[in-house]
Amino acid sequence: MLEGQTILVTGGTGSFGNTFVPMTLSRFNPKKIIIFSRDEMKQWEMAKYFKDDNRVRFFIGDVRDRDRLYRALDGVDYVVHAAATKIVPTAEYNPFECIKTNINGAMNLIDACIDKRVKRVVALSTDKASSPINLYGATKLASDKLFVAGNAYSGEHQTRFSVVRYGNVMGSRGSVIPYFISIKETGELPITHPDMTRFMISLEQGVELVWHALKDMIGGEIYVKKIPSMRVTDVARALAPNATHRIVGIRPGEKLHEQMIGIEDGPFTYEYADHYKILPNINDWSMSEERIKGGRLVSDGFIYSSDKNPEWMSEADLAAWIAANEAKIGKI
Repeated sequence: MLEGQTILVTGGTGSFGNTFVPMTLSRFNPKKIIIFSRDEMKQWEMAKYFKDDNRVRFFIGDVRDRDRLYRALDGVDYVVHAAATKIVPTAEYNPFECIKTNINGAMNLIDACIDKRVKRVVALSTDKASSPINLYGATKLASDKLFVAGNAYSGEHQTRFSVVRYGNVMGSRGSVIPYFISIKETGELPITHPDMTRFMISLEQGVELVWHALKDMIGGEIYVKKIPSMRVTDVARALAPNATHRIVGIRPGEKLHEQMIGIEDGPFTYEYADHYKILPNINDWSMSEERIKGGRLVSDGFIYSSDKNPEWMSEADLAAWIAANEAKIGKI
């Protein structure tokens, strides 16, 4: 599907982009992948890695800048929207900046993609967008709804939009695994709450979910990967078995458990072998057989949350994953 196509990745110098680009180049041999981001230093660092591959291009810009998006999207077939302001405490203390990127930026991208006749757009979302309690989650919920509604908004232009939603990305910059690794020699690890749980997904799994969405989407679907949960205390023990734990309390805007599908979405959610699909409850799209594609409607009262997840990652599983991925943890 992506063979010989031009793809643009917003926020492409982040953890997702640094995994998506090499995997997609190898798997599909696209004509071009354009990295659209506002951080010139990260672009410079990333460009060194791809200096011998003329399929990778770099474009300085911000999704807040509507005119720059229009210029960047010339000749683009597919877009993956990864740009976001996403650190929970940062968003709580800088709410307007988070809104400008996550909501206004999403609207700018939707308009530009429609007008430039992009074929398909997949936006990255987060478990925090389901029943949000923090500003980051609230802005991503708004963004999700914008992308879903964009399918009706596009009219005759035929641009299609969908969303992928997943949880904590293992080993990504700023996440708990590299943080614990960086301080484990002190012999003490800070734990927000002894009962806290999180969904766990690898960057590679995230990329594969985006590929699936690009191939499967009709428009308006939210794809949710089936992934395991872990207790934060188990993560800590896997990284530093002998360290003591210091309870520091939950940070502003943080949940005890994360949720990817709330009870309100259950009537529109279908289950598949390795993922769920939330169909839009507008325009009767949730009853569209071409969107359902053989999925099974989940049971009444269904919730997909990290504490009630049937699948759990063990300390041994995480330790094995860390041993296999040690070189890149915290680097991308």
